[in-house]
Amino acid sequence: MSTTIKHVEAAIPAAESFVPRHVGPDEKDVAEMLKTLGHPSLDALIEATIPRKIRLREGLNLPKGMTELEVLTYFRALAARNQVFRSFIGMGYSDCVTPPVIQRNIMENPGWYTAYTPYQAEIAQGRLEALLNFQTMVIDLTGMEIANASLLDEGTAAAEAMTMSYALKGKPGKEVFLVASECHPQTIDVVKTRASVRGIEVRVASYADFKIGPDVFGALVQYPATDGAVIDYTKTVEQVHAADALVTVAADLLSLVLLTPPGEWGADIVVGNSQRFGVPLGYGGPHAAFYATRDEFKRHLPGRIIGVSRDADGKPALRMALQTREQHIRREKATSNICTSQTLCALGATVYMSLLGKSGLRRIAEINLARAHSAAGRLVQQAKLERVFSAPFFNEFVLRGKDLSRLFGRCGEKKIVPGIELAQWYPELSDSFLVCVTEMNQREEIDRLVRTIAG
Repeated sequence: MSTTIKHVEAAIPAAESFVPRHVGPDEKDVAEMLKTLGHPSLDALIEATIPRKIRLREGLNLPKGMTELEVLTYFRALAARNQVFRSFIGMGYSDCVTPPVIQRNIMENPGWYTAYTPYQAEIAQGRLEALLNFQTMVIDLTGMEIANASLLDEGTAAAEAMTMSYALKGKPGKEVFLVASECHPQTIDVVKTRASVRGIEVRVASYADFKIGPDVFGALVQYPATDGAVIDYTKTVEQVHAADALVTVAADLLSLVLLTPPGEWGADIVVGNSQRFGVPLGYGGPHAAFYATRDEFKRHLPGRIIGVSRDADGKPALRMALQTREQHIRREKATSNICTSQTLCALGATVYMSLLGKSGLRRIAEINLARAHSAAGRLVQQAKLERVFSAPFFNEFVLRGKDLSRLFGRCGEKKIVPGIELAQWYPELSDSFLVCVTEMNQREEIDRLVRTIAG
């Protein structure tokens, strides 16, 4: 036994001969770097390159280091403090079922989640096939002619639509972009931020009050609206087109299973979030956006388009058909500088749509519709709340009640988030809140919500 151990020990190199990976440069590397840069020390390099006003004067206040076992034990203790609340929030973030097959095989599979931008995309034919399916499903649901292989989120997709509309229709004297106040607040904020550095004037008003003049190059509306209302925008689209401008629609993909697709009533660009197709809410992200438009605009489409081609042997193969952004080469002259497409989330949404199919998606949409209308009726009748708007709705609606702080506090005690208070965005709705009901809200949970609010 001792002889064997001696042989093993002899085969193990001395500790200093091990070359650690991914731990940064060693002293020799640092010395060579400093010599090349012409500085005698790292302090001198910092002095020459980093402004004094942004340097940290004192040391980092870090806790004592822990072993891997200690870290795992610590995080398990933290996780045990979590409390599970039932959520009825919405406004662009809808709770949904993540099937185990997606959780295990996509979200938790390093073959998918470690892959970033594929600069030789054709190597991964499986990924391209999934993204082609994503594009096809988005085209079917939106009624548009072409779609890209996902973008970052709904807000930035709407901002990209504004930029594309300006490239197609904007010019000196035609620099106004109309945004409906019925859009999600977070989308409006992102669009305003992007416009502020592009010299674009954003005017926010209700779609019914749009002032559509010759200075307008585009308009953005929400379908359904952020308050859940299903609005007929046909006349608005006609008026915008008459002014030689483009209409962008920020849409809820699941609602389009039941509602008339925007492409059928004149939309030029349709954007939105694919999160509710099996992608977990997280803490507001990451969620993959979709972006669809007319075929005539494909050269201005941000992101990437996957297409079907043939390989050197003449067999069908998938390829990157178009990547108009070209920020790798054209820099500031690129069509778009958007980089992140949230492909992992797009893949999850694609598998979700493929698993459920047309009939399954329709069933989920019908469950959302039925449970939301049932909950709204019961909250009005039994909890004595008031519907603020009478417009048709899909799965979100606005209720008015007395003493919302007390109402939300009572729900919090029962581990329920009853919705979103609207006062911070709409002062005129200081006594109102938005409720979203999805397939995740079982009948028993709706019963508990009604009983809790009714007191």
